Amino acid sequence: MARDLHNEIAIRRAIDPQSIATNVATVSSIIDRQGYESLEFLIASGAIASGTAVFTTTIDHGESPTLADAASVPVDQLLGITAAASFTFASPSSQFRIGYIGGKRYVRLTITTTNNAAAALLTALAVLTDPAKVPTP
Repeated sequence: MARDLHNEIAIRRAIDPQSIATNVATVSSIIDRQGYESLEFLIASGAIASGTAVFTTTIDHGESPTLADAASVPVDQLLGITAAASFTFASPSSQFRIGYIGGKRYVRLTITTTNNAAAALLTALAVLTDPAKVPTP
């Protein structure tokens, strides 16, 4: 069977498309990596109305399905840096990514908004890669 991207990834909803109008931590769904070696979060911003808004990205991981044992991911277990996946009001309608190659089963993304006083659109997907079996379901 020919190897291709379509049969070697799985997509999970991380953060539903939404408008953020306050200073808040927007926390993704907990992503279960069972059967996959790595994970890439894809973040997209839409219109950002506040001229001072800052969006800071962090990633936690753990072995508990509820992430009761959540800990920040060390930089050596990331592909890219969280600062490159963080953004400001100057980045409307942009895309960002950050990868995870650590050994924990459960991972989540958090985007914390500060200095935001108006609507800012954002969403995120999780792309699971390097599956133990192909094709992926």
